[in-house]
Amino acid sequence: MFDYNFHWRPVMKSLPDLLEASLLTLQVAVLAMILGILIGLCLALTRLHLKGPLYWFASAWVELARNTPALFQLFFFGFGLGAFGLHLSPYFIVLAGLTFNCAGYLAENFRGGFQTVPETQLRASRSLGMTAWQAYTRVVIPQVFRIVYHPITNQMVWAVLMSSLGMLVGFRELSGETQFFASRTFRIFEYFAVTAIIYYVIVKIILGASRLLATRLFRY
Repeated sequence: MFDYNFHWRPVMKSLPDLLEASLLTLQVAVLAMILGILIGLCLALTRLHLKGPLYWFASAWVELARNTPALFQLFFFGFGLGAFGLHLSPYFIVLAGLTFNCAGYLAENFRGGFQTVPETQLRASRSLGMTAWQAYTRVVIPQVFRIVYHPITNQMVWAVLMSSLGMLVGFRELSGETQFFASRTFRIFEYFAVTAIIYYVIVKIILGASRLLATRLFRY
């Protein structure tokens, strides 16, 4: 029954390539999170304060991002846009898909955060002579980030793990690189076991860095 022979040497020889691919995974996830946070803030504020076409555009973005499969979103940017003559590289397909998804989820987190901050704080800021921009950037948004800090951390973890879908559109990140080497050597279990460990370590580093950052940012 258990006559499988383990061969770890090919995996160890490919380990530098896997680690390099893991850096690419982190890169695309971090970029997607930065863009997702910026777009998510805009979407949240749009849904809170605007009406008309912009409101419906923001609502459609959030609904599609939250209520359709992540793989479907990735395929839309990978193959759907091709029907209109727009062809993206695998890197930008994954970046666009991750950004779209993260922005939709973060928009709802931010919207909940904005609604948690008492409106009286905004009024008090304006009564002190602050402009609307100053009131939001110096008083409201810092509190919102404190409220949604842990959901943002969860979304970062999700972005790293979701990037593994990129191998289905030809992106050679960690999972794509693992699939490439595993298909050449037929050491499927060994390669994916090591890759699972790498993903686990990446996630633990993210969570540890998040806790460390939280202790410095939110002491009081």
